[in-house]
Amino acid sequence: MKLYDWHLAPNPRRVRMYLAEKGIDIPIEEVGAGPNLTLDPAYLKKHPHGLVPCLELDDGTMIGEAMAICRYFETEHPDPPLMGTDAKDRALVEMWERKADMEGLHAASEAFRNLAPDFKGRGLPGQRGDTIPQLPVLVQRGTARVARFYQKIDEQLGKNPYLAGERFSVADITAFCSIDFAKWIELDIPAECKNVQRWYDEVSKRESVAA
Repeated sequence: MKLYDWHLAPNPRRVRMYLAEKGIDIPIEEVGAGPNLTLDPAYLKKHPHGLVPCLELDDGTMIGEAMAICRYFETEHPDPPLMGTDAKDRALVEMWERKADMEGLHAASEAFRNLAPDFKGRGLPGQRGDTIPQLPVLVQRGTARVARFYQKIDEQLGKNPYLAGERFSVADITAFCSIDFAKWIELDIPAECKNVQRWYDEVSKRESVAA
């Protein structure tokens, strides 16, 4: 078993944080290569979708997508639970993780990929050899989406210590990685979002953040 990683990217970080919270230690191979934010050609031959992270099982099965990888390990190693403990809890965790992914991480990615010079001609994730132009209007939209995300989770964190309720979960991991990614393009936590800042400061103290 091996995890293919790119230490710079937010999605692999979600898996590393998850594994650290679980206390799971597996081999990790860095596949980021070159100065232009590209992936190792050898990895692309094995996983032509051109995305990270990816988990290779001992039988050769390749599992992509951060939450799919986390779901695999949650089934194999249920304690401590990071995806909920009963039907209601699991549903709330999945709901807030999805919001953090789509409204936080994807929004920041939309702005970043359409702004960063290294992604000229690569406006969408994945390295398939086709040219996808950067669109300045998507920088504006992504920035607006991140601002709305901060407001939404500030309301939720004003009622709960963690995003999905009383317990730290994968929803918090995704939201935390989303915020750190947004900071790459100076979309920091707004001063008025004091609940988000309180939560962020608390999560920052967890050992898994350094994974």
